Amino acid sequence: MPAANSGTMIPCLAYRDARRAIEWLGRAFGFQPHAVYDGADGTVAHAELTLGGGMVMLGSMASEGPFAKLLVHPDQIAGKQTQAPYIIVDDADATYASAKAAGAEILIDIKEESYGGRGFTCRDLEGYVWNFGTYDPRAAKR
Repeated sequence: MPAANSGTMIPCLAYRDARRAIEWLGRAFGFQPHAVYDGADGTVAHAELTLGGGMVMLGSMASEGPFAKLLVHPDQIAGKQTQAPYIIVDDADATYASAKAAGAEILIDIKEESYGGRGFTCRDLEGYVWNFGTYDPRAAKR
């Protein structure tokens, strides 16, 4: 059994137009830029966006390098996902409204969940799937 570690999970995504994604994620979901590092030719080498106590890191889709070889864009796999971040929000209805206003594709409409909380699932401007809801599994276990 591995030694006990303390950790924080931060999803990492690669966008074809990372600058546009940073603006859109702020408008749609409320993310705020924490840091944005420029790459070559107007790309984003690395960006950190925060929402409450959470963070997501993103950058421009690269074609070379060890990490780039591990990733594909949703449009390369018919919009399928292998992961979909769940973001805990105080007001799922407000996040739902701003996501819809920004043009997010709603995949699962907002609803009350049988296990508690209220949430929805949507696809962003480049095809990534996001889940937002008020259910906090850490609080539910206390």
